[in-house]
Amino acid sequence: MNLTLEVRRDDLGRARIFEEPLAPPGPGEVQMRVERFALTANNITYGVIGEMLGYWDFFPAPEREQGWGRLPAMGWAEVVASEAEGLEPGGRYYGCYPMARYCAFKATPTADGIRDDSPHRSEHAPVYRAYVETAADPLHEPGEEAEDRHALLRGLFATAYLADDFFAEADYFGASTAIVLSASSKTAIGYAQRASKRGVEQIIGLTSERNRAFVEGLGFYTSVLSYGEESELPTESAVLIDMAGNGEVLEAVHAHLGDRLEHSMVVGMSHHDAERGPVSAGPQPQLFFAPEQIKKRSAELGREEYQRRLGAALEEFVAASPDWLGIERSSGPEAASAAYRDVFEGKTPPSVGRIVSLH
Repeated sequence: MNLTLEVRRDDLGRARIFEEPLAPPGPGEVQMRVERFALTANNITYGVIGEMLGYWDFFPAPEREQGWGRLPAMGWAEVVASEAEGLEPGGRYYGCYPMARYCAFKATPTADGIRDDSPHRSEHAPVYRAYVETAADPLHEPGEEAEDRHALLRGLFATAYLADDFFAEADYFGASTAIVLSASSKTAIGYAQRASKRGVEQIIGLTSERNRAFVEGLGFYTSVLSYGEESELPTESAVLIDMAGNGEVLEAVHAHLGDRLEHSMVVGMSHHDAERGPVSAGPQPQLFFAPEQIKKRSAELGREEYQRRLGAALEEFVAASPDWLGIERSSGPEAASAAYRDVFEGKTPPSVGRIVSLH
């Protein structure tokens, strides 16, 4: 039997384990045994903006199950059966999978792995359809600990790296200050690390009071404020990078800075249950879609050079992550459901990364 963790699309707090017979792969398909996957607030963000950006369409739930969806997650899987030409069982791949024991999709071999060419995936960004074989992966580090850290951090760090890259291309819009909302999130931490290495003069993190000491201890932020202290932000020109999606906090920053805010970037929605709405002052927030920046930079630098730069930065970030991130592993359907609830309800501290297996 296959087990899949499914979520109500209209109520992300409701999750269930869906059980169904494991069917063999169809013509041109591979069947993947999903070993384990990372579960973070970013997965909840996929659900919040899933209708707008198509995340619910990656791994559609059966049509008979109206209202339920399958959120994607980064992890590791092995090909256990294949009806795809040129692909044999046995290969292990890093990529985007459903939260399940198994999945199947129409696969095409690529230079470094396979690509999901299922008809319903044709409009999705290539980065989400690519699966890199361990043996051909220049970023792979052997061992369970290293692989778990990559599942937790590789995709989120790539977004952080590209956000900093976007700002750098624009010379940070002339600003010397970067303000980061939800400063304890993994993507925010990756961004702050890159911005600090770049030499951005001030990197100010906003976070909850309970996470303030953790964020201050990271060493990437020049100063840290708690939510509600937005009026204490300096008033020189700044850029804003929003990982929270909290309309009240976003409005407070915009109202305080007004036209001194040079650019407002929306990346995540870690405050998934917060109200969102328009801002009354300053530039309108702009959604940052990382695959577009990947496409742009790969065209300018060449794919190999882009991958080399990202890989070097990722290696440094992952190597230092044990200083602030521990790993908690959960196995089996009940533990997976509990892990999802903890992440959804914000009970997992920022110093913990959740790795889940439904086996």
